[in-house]
Amino acid sequence: MNNKFGRLVSLVSKRGFSTSTCVQKGGSEEGLKSLNLCSAINQALHIALDTDPRSYVFGEDVSFGGVFRCTTGLVDQFGKKRVFNTPLCEQGIVGFGIGLAAMGNRAIAEIQFADYIYPAFDQIVNEAAKFRYRSGNQFNCGGLTIRAPYGAVGHGGHYHSQSPEAFFCHVPGIKVVIPRSPREAKGLLLSCIRDPNPIVFFEPKWLYRLAVEEVPEDDYMVPLSEAEVIRQGSDITLVGWGAQLSIMEQACLDAEKEGISCELIDLKTLIPWDKETVEASVNKTGKLLVSHEAPITGGFGAEISASIVERCFSRLEAPVTRICGLDTPFPLVFEPFYMPTKNKILDAIKSTVNY
Repeated sequence: MNNKFGRLVSLVSKRGFSTSTCVQKGGSEEGLKSLNLCSAINQALHIALDTDPRSYVFGEDVSFGGVFRCTTGLVDQFGKKRVFNTPLCEQGIVGFGIGLAAMGNRAIAEIQFADYIYPAFDQIVNEAAKFRYRSGNQFNCGGLTIRAPYGAVGHGGHYHSQSPEAFFCHVPGIKVVIPRSPREAKGLLLSCIRDPNPIVFFEPKWLYRLAVEEVPEDDYMVPLSEAEVIRQGSDITLVGWGAQLSIMEQACLDAEKEGISCELIDLKTLIPWDKETVEASVNKTGKLLVSHEAPITGGFGAEISASIVERCFSRLEAPVTRICGLDTPFPLVFEPFYMPTKNKILDAIKSTVNY
């Protein structure tokens, strides 16, 4: 057992992308099973390993299930040569994954917490992201998927609660994907594993046990870079991803009681993100609110805001609003003050609509 697991227990093509796209596959309404997000991830990994003998899962403690139990049962079914523990070295995990993927394999690397991804930053942004571009598309490491639990967990403090997605969204050549629910998590993860580009897949750890949904048991894929309008509205557009979607939906329901119609969009893929869906919504509503857990300064909400102002300037009826985490390290005792809560979002909705 490594010291990071102990800490958890103590806490209880120019951009460098291939042009290939993922499409919906299977996913019929028959054969549904109620799963939490952790189990949906586990099911996706089982399918990935079962359908492609070139697939490998590796990371710290994954052979006995990992700290969140997302890899439970994999080593029993697929053996220690395809599911195995690594040393406590994130740089080595990703570096190994790059080499494995460059040889034509599907490398599924787990970073135990997104907070620990920074030692691997050089490997991700200077090697994985540039592999295809620097060779003129003669070789690549497109079979690399990096999984990492991210975001608030309720008791994680500044070393187990960070949301580092914006760092990677700045880098051409990698995709960044974040699911909001079990059904989305399974389909998006399978799309990531089979996509011909290196991908960072952030899993909202807050939802591992809390989010439960009817999930198809068969093999299906949710398309990448396609945002979803999960709630139709006419007065204001709200955009988010991951665990924040459920908070935003609660705010939308409360706003509706006060006569405000909110359109809610799940971005799903942050890079390359679906500008067209957001643009169409803002052209309809004339107002935009973006919310995420990461600090507001330099967060991905700023990129969305700038892009929509450029595209919808003449249609906007109010300044773009961002309800995000604070520009501080993630606090433990003061987490309720740090988080972008339902009430913060609701107040911002009313303020923006009444601007």
